[in-house]
Parts: sequence; structure tokens; C-alpha cells
Amino acid sequence: MKHKITYRLIGYFSAVLLLFSLIAGILFWALFAWHTAKIHEDELKTRALSIAENLSQFSQKGHKGPGQSGGYGAYLRFIDEIAMSEVWLADEHARTIQMCQQNSSLSYSELPPGAEELISQVFAGNVVSNKEFSAVLDVPSVTVGAPVYDAAGNITAAVLLHSPIHGITGAWRDGTLILLFCIAVALILAFVLSVLLARHFIRPLQRIGGAAEKIMEGDYSARTGVRQNDEIGALASNIDGLFVQLSNVEEERKRLDKMRQDFVSNISHELRTPVTVLKGSLEVLEEGLITDPEEMQEYFRQMSSDTAHLQRLVNDLLELSRLQNTNFKIEKAELNLTDIMKEAVRSMQRIAEQKQVRIQLENEAGNIFFVGDYGRLRQMFMIILDNAVKFSPPEGCVPVKMYFRGEERIISVTDSGSGILPEEIPYIFDRFYKERSEQNKSGSGLGLSIAKQIADRHGIRIQCESNARDHTIFSFFL
Repeated sequence: MKHKITYRLIGYFSAVLLLFSLIAGILFWALFAWHTAKIHEDELKTRALSIAENLSQFSQKGHKGPGQSGGYGAYLRFIDEIAMSEVWLADEHARTIQMCQQNSSLSYSELPPGAEELISQVFAGNVVSNKEFSAVLDVPSVTVGAPVYDAAGNITAAVLLHSPIHGITGAWRDGTLILLFCIAVALILAFVLSVLLARHFIRPLQRIGGAAEKIMEGDYSARTGVRQNDEIGALASNIDGLFVQLSNVEEERKRLDKMRQDFVSNISHELRTPVTVLKGSLEVLEEGLITDPEEMQEYFRQMSSDTAHLQRLVNDLLELSRLQNTNFKIEKAELNLTDIMKEAVRSMQRIAEQKQVRIQLENEAGNIFFVGDYGRLRQMFMIILDNAVKFSPPEGCVPVKMYFRGEERIISVTDSGSGILPEEIPYIFDRFYKERSEQNKSGSGLGLSIAKQIADRHGIRIQCESNARDHTIFSFFL
């Protein structure tokens, strides 16, 4: 269902409003009815007291009482006309009620029990009201009774003022109509507000859903585009952040897939060549095609060299795998990097002498104390020194410098080889990336990757600079 939320909001708002209107209407009707009746009764009591007070003054001037032929009967008939209500006068001694408008009388015996009780309370000096006279009047009415006093302060009569309650019913009806009209207007407003609120909520949710569908289809550039300063806006912002992370994860996955493919391709290439040579040499020897002892020795030396290359390649792969494993711990202790560099230079000097290359150590920093793994750091320096000697020409020099630059301690190794092209520098620390040259024909392409991993595990920044002509500098920043 396309607009399910809209319909639900309209239904919820309407149901709540109707329930509230029902409760409020009942309370309003009850309070309005009570208040209207109370006002009506208070008005009747005021009028009854006014009439009773006038009759008391009239009686105190010596006029005859209600049971006499004269008296204030004419006055009562006049009052009955201007009071807009029917006025009766009760005589307790005669136990009769004079109905002024009809010019007749009514005996107490003809009254219902509640009506006689009201008269008794009036003669007790109270101003009271009830609806018990409705049966006598043949119409629902409110009756208010008030006492009439003589000059001595005795109650001589009771004024009964009757008023039909159809006026009250009309007021209730008008109030109910007003309430129903207000409920109808409120329902219309609730419908309009429900639609507007639903649209306000649905549109950003639809945009969020559309962006999610694009992500599921593989478009990781999708964004919700919702900018609201509320909970939906916060949700959209979090989802956009999730999309960014998914995009980064996808890019990283693609990068790792490419690295894996490159790794498989490179390792296959590196293994294929020596294995093919070994297989070919073994087949030649097995078939007896080579009988000359010196030639056979040459085959054995080649096979031994290829086997050593394979062994070195496998060892380097295992070493790199261990270093890249974050769970693989290296043993660190406080040590002197100057001593490690001196030992690495001494060890590499023997290989350098075979190529007639001189390694020159210049220490301007003195002792450089550091916390790390002695064997791994020595391996890192040996890899860089080995490359420097390998690519330097005969009679060349490999300067090794240790110095301070501000707060940084720097160790640099420089070779005098042919240099590295600028576009190749970002990739020299990748696995199996190596220069295809005569000097590097025995290299596995893993040395610089291992050196980089050792440097990273020790918090050392390693950097390569080259002018692509006559030298390359590897620097370690501590």
C-alpha cells in the first residue's frame, strides 16, 4: 500500500480526536447542564426572594393575608404577569395553595410527597428548590420557594415560583450543536494536518529508501540528500555515513582483490621460472644427454642457485606474512640504534668489498636510544644496505648518515645507481615490485615490503627520494 503511513496517521489522529471529543463532550455537557440549571435556579431564587420581600412589606402594612378574600391577591396576579413565571402562594394553616394566574387554589393533599417537603422547608425559613411540582404542572419545571414574613417576623406564607425547564433544554441543545460543529472542524483540521505531517515524514523516508535501493544495486555513490534538524535528519546523516563506509569498504575490497590477483600472478611468475629451469635441468640429466663432467657441474650449480632462490623467496613470503599479521608480536627492548647500524654496516661490508663498493658511515647524532626489536631493526637496515650496494656501480660509495633535524632523528642510506623514476616510487614497497635489471635478477621483490613492515611496526617513517639519474636516498625518520 503506497500511502500506508498517511492513512495510519489520519486514522490515529481521528481516533484520538474522537475519543478526546467524546470525553470532553460528556464533561462539557454535564458541566454546561449543571451550570445552566444552577444559573436558572439562582435567578429564580433571586426573583422569589424579591417577590417574598415585597409581599412581606405589603403584609406588614396591614393588608389581608393570602387566605382572605381581599389582601394582596390582585398584587400577586400582577406579579404573576410581570415575573414571566407562574407564582403560587401557600398557606400552612389552611394547607392550601393559591394559584394566582388561574385564580384558584390547590390542597396539600393533591401534592406529591416531594412537593409538600419543599413547602415544609420554606416554612422552616429556607429558600429551596426542586422539580417535584412537574407532575402538578404537567410540564418539567423548576420550583423555588421563599418565605413571607409579617411584622412580628413570623412566616405567614410561602411564595412558590415555577419556571419550565424547556429553556434549559434549549440551551443544552445549542451547546451540543456548537460542540458537534467544533468536533467536525477539528476532524477536518486533523485530516489536513495528518496529510501534511505524513508527507513531511514520508518524503525523506522515500529518499532514504531510494538511496538504499541504489546501494543494494551496487551504486555506492548514492546519498539520501536529506537535511533536516530532527530525528529523521539524524537518521539520514547516519545512513549517509554508513553509505560512505560501505563505499570505502567496497573500494578496499576491490583493492584487496587486485592485490590478491597481483600476488597470485607475481608468486606464480616468481615460482614458475626457477621450477621450470629445475625441471628442465633434471630432465636433461635424467635422460643422460649431458655426459661432460664440467657441463654437469654447471647444471648442478644452476640448480643449486635456483633452489636457493626458491628457498629465499619462500622465507621472505613467510617473513612478510608474519609481519603483516597484527597478532604476531615482536620483542621490544631499549637499545642503541647506532650500535645496530654499525653492525649492519660491518656485515654488509664483506659483500660490498666483493663488488668494490665502499660503505661510509657518518654519525653526527651520537648514540640514538630507541625501543624496538634488535634483530628486526638490523634486518631492516641490512635490506636497505643490500639494495644500495646492489645498485651502486663498481668503485662506488654508499654514504650512511645519522643526524638530527630539529626534533627528528634521521638515518639515510644513499646509493649511486641509476635512480628510480618518479612514477615508480609510490610502488617500490609493494610486494613483488622490483626492477627488472641485471643487478636485481636474484631479488625476490619482497625485501622493501619487509623493511616497510618492520618500520611500521616500530613507528618509523621510511621515505625514498631519487632523481632518476644517478642516486637514490632511503631515509628513516624516528
